[in-house]
Amino acid sequence: DDELQTDGNRSGHLQNGELELTPTNEEVIRIIAAQLAEIGDQFNKEIQGRVVEDLVQQFLNEKLSKEEITRHMSRVVNELARSIPSDMAQEKAMLVLAMLLTKKIVNTVPSLLRHVCNVTANYMNQHFHNDIVEMVSA
Repeated sequence: DDELQTDGNRSGHLQNGELELTPTNEEVIRIIAAQLAEIGDQFNKEIQGRVVEDLVQQFLNEKLSKEEITRHMSRVVNELARSIPSDMAQEKAMLVLAMLLTKKIVNTVPSLLRHVCNVTANYMNQHFHNDIVEMVSA
């Protein structure tokens, strides 16, 4: 029911005008978001502008399908992941890289928000669904 947003915030559902959250999951989500934000801060400096610009061009290319763009994003995340320190959880780091790339693309071209978020959600579902479920259940 609760969803972790790409900016580390959580969403909830309104019931009778009030935000409804599951108390047991709320703290778990906060902890995971804090860990991902910390990893994100470390990687934010390492993502070069040309990488973001290249992804922006992919999203702007109307000839490419959502699947092609997802594959390109996956390739970029995998390339960036090579610089991940060996003591860091690979899956968490790659998840953070995908979210950071999404944020940087949207900050560069805000009109791509919906398209970029859809592709990122598709990418994360394909590659990290089990890892996300595992993080929440741990």
